[in-house]
Amino acid sequence: MFIPIYDFNRHEHVRRQYVTIAIILACTLLFVLFQSGLVFNAGQASAIDLGVIPSVLLEEKVLPAGFGLVPEPLTLFTYVFVHGDWMHLVGNMLFIWVFGDNVEDAMGHLRFALFFFLCAAAGAGAHVLVAPHSDAPLIGASGAASGIIAAYLMLHPKIRLWVLVLNKIPLPLSAAWALGAWIGLQILNALVSDGDNVAWWAHIGGLMAGALLVVVLRRPGVILFDRNAT
Repeated sequence: MFIPIYDFNRHEHVRRQYVTIAIILACTLLFVLFQSGLVFNAGQASAIDLGVIPSVLLEEKVLPAGFGLVPEPLTLFTYVFVHGDWMHLVGNMLFIWVFGDNVEDAMGHLRFALFFFLCAAAGAGAHVLVAPHSDAPLIGASGAASGIIAAYLMLHPKIRLWVLVLNKIPLPLSAAWALGAWIGLQILNALVSDGDNVAWWAHIGGLMAGALLVVVLRRPGVILFDRNAT
């Protein structure tokens, strides 16, 4: 629907978004080393080892011998670092880069790291609830990125964004319009999708977690909904 390019939103509390940068670097490094085929050809193995497989998480099935790099409950967090292809990676990282810094600024580094992984777990949990018998690995940072988007919208709905509408047309839009439309599209897709390859309910779980967690994890004195904006 649209690609975020830039937001006019300065930091108030942190000099650098270290956690946001670390997440992007970790996802990119893991993809280049193990999933892209440029170094090691371990894309499928990493998805099985680190992705959330609902049927395995709920102990209906077990992984084949040789798999299971981490205990299965930890995959609720590790799956965010695994991506299916370059477009999957770049799309998620772009959303995290544009919006994550200001959410990190509003929370602080440690609380933002906690926020990110709780949104990831909520996204995975929603996916497992909707598809408990699925044998397909859930991978990607979309659930956590959705939490960041919800938090950003709660914090800065009036901020002006530059976005590529339909991936072609650059337009300045308020966050309320751009992100509100994006969220509406996720909800619509979750309700009407029928077995496609996108885990839409992971997006919904992340959105709900992000909207709730920003209320309790923001710094004291950080105002929601740009109520102090001129």
